[in-house]
Amino acid sequence: MRTPPVARSTDSWDESDVRIRPNKKGTRPRTKDRPSHDDAVTGRIITVDRGRYTAVVGEGTPDERKIIAARARELRRNPVVAGDFVSLVGDVTGEPDTLARLVKIQDRKTLLRRSADDTDPIERAVVANADQLVVVVAAANPEPRTGFIDRALVAAYDAGIEPLLLVTKADVKDPAELLSNYQHLDFPVIISKTADSAASGIDARSDDGLSARLDKDAVSQLRDYLDGKVTVMLGHSGVGKSTMVNALTGAERATGGVNAVTGRGRHTSSSALALKVNDAPAGSWIIDTPGIRSFGLAHVDPDRILRSFPDLEPGTDDCERGCKHDAAAVNCGVDAWVAAGHAGPSGPARLASLRRLLGTDPRLEAQDTKELGTVS
Repeated sequence: MRTPPVARSTDSWDESDVRIRPNKKGTRPRTKDRPSHDDAVTGRIITVDRGRYTAVVGEGTPDERKIIAARARELRRNPVVAGDFVSLVGDVTGEPDTLARLVKIQDRKTLLRRSADDTDPIERAVVANADQLVVVVAAANPEPRTGFIDRALVAAYDAGIEPLLLVTKADVKDPAELLSNYQHLDFPVIISKTADSAASGIDARSDDGLSARLDKDAVSQLRDYLDGKVTVMLGHSGVGKSTMVNALTGAERATGGVNAVTGRGRHTSSSALALKVNDAPAGSWIIDTPGIRSFGLAHVDPDRILRSFPDLEPGTDDCERGCKHDAAAVNCGVDAWVAAGHAGPSGPARLASLRRLLGTDPRLEAQDTKELGTVS
């Protein structure tokens, strides 16, 4: 005969008797509350190296110092780049062998971005909070790429950054043909030729003897644009970019020449680095970037790419609705605009460049990829 269950009193359900299985990952209770970090200090990131972030704190004050920090775990999916303003806690004395903790990336004014190529959906942050972008190209050795310039301009306009163009080695080759592509655009162009003597120039000769010397007039012209601004220097290796940075900041960034066989520059900068401009007001920085081998625009909407060609955009007024302005478009107003000469003698080349950036002209796909700003 089955024994009936024994009735239990309500007192037997006291929750204090319940056994709780311990948390394998720890005994601290989980909470969504995060520390407010009211005691955090603000710093400007000047370089990133293997998971360590160097920031300047107290900028422009007697207490200015550099702090090395590690990123907090909750920020590991958020890229931190040169130019970022961040919140730091922990040991923020800046003393040797100390390490602070980076707990917040503050709102960015601008963000220069790129993708590995035009099919890569992942965008990469390059520099934050920049005011202007100096695109550095050589008139020769290495040969200038209009595709690279166009891509840099698109990225600058998309980020809300003012562009400038610096052409070095103008004594090796006349840059007039290169510059004719941009005569309808409103941005400063600075040309550097070889100085007559070492006393009037900054020498950075290439391995094959062709000069990469920057004349002091070009240095002075660029210097006039830097006061109180954060400026990014962008260009292929071997064009004299780091040489110009050294002249403006007094730094000793490594400089290199151009391989006489391949015609390509050697990488001398491995990471972006922000440097103060000599004899300039507080907030005047130059950010030297590593030599760029590719500058994809997968993250930029096609309409924004078109707006970066102000010499061609007016032609779209006569386009039919839905026109993509590619080679397959019927009665594209841009074709008529260029044919009428409204974009100047360089109009056809500019239109070809636009369609390459849009990635829709099959007739241009077989062309040398170097024209697209990619150097292998």
